[in-house]
Amino acid sequence: MKQNAADAITRDGKVLILAYDHGLEHGPVDFEPNPATADPERIFDLATHDAVTALAVQKGLAEAYYPDYESDVTLLLKLNGTSNLWMGEPDSAVNCSVEYADEIGADAVGFTLYGGSNHEVEMAEEFRDAHEDARERDLGVVMWSYPRGQGVKDDTSSGTIAYAARQGLELGADVAKVKYPGSPEAMAEAVRMAGRTKVVMSGGSKTDDRQFLETVEAAVDAGAKGLAVGRNVFQRENPTEILDALERVIFEERSAEEALRLTREDAEASPE
Repeated sequence: MKQNAADAITRDGKVLILAYDHGLEHGPVDFEPNPATADPERIFDLATHDAVTALAVQKGLAEAYYPDYESDVTLLLKLNGTSNLWMGEPDSAVNCSVEYADEIGADAVGFTLYGGSNHEVEMAEEFRDAHEDARERDLGVVMWSYPRGQGVKDDTSSGTIAYAARQGLELGADVAKVKYPGSPEAMAEAVRMAGRTKVVMSGGSKTDDRQFLETVEAAVDAGAKGLAVGRNVFQRENPTEILDALERVIFEERSAEEALRLTREDAEASPE
């Protein structure tokens, strides 16, 4: 096993995962703000941006599009996922094996765990198998650690998010993707609970540029290693510009205000 199996999906120890599992998890509604992004090729093109350290997709998209991008895109293959048509207690079908992810060319695998769901035990056992198979193949492991279900009263409370981060560490994830718990102090506690597991913030629903970048800045300042983001990039009219700004906030550690200013100056200076 590599000393750090997640090296392939990091840059200078930082992470910016472009997540595009929304077509399965949320359905076509997520493409309505920017209809062109229903075409996966648009997102694979975006994933060639220098700021993006990995692109997270389901098996079908990886099969169909990754062969055309394998020299320019780092693939994070999502092993499980369930449609928004499912109305039961939170659960997630395992749609791909680690062995097949490796055959497709993935550098890492992703797995959702709903801590607090009535299906948590089963999902944790599935994660165990995926984690150990990934270790045999030197693949990084990213946990979408999302407490929800009958056992969870508030899925964004500071205590719940800290627990989610700790689950990532305890179960062996290289990276734990968690929701922003509402304050830098709460994010710092989640990072502390995660130990050597890298914590990244979930991008969540689309917000305006400044609000989004300020939240990312706060998370990074609190010790988060970056971001796993989908809608806050691909639902924008110009996704490349927000990736430019994110590169400045995450990798250059600039303020949200400065990142916005520099990105807008670059856009104004660029020829039409």
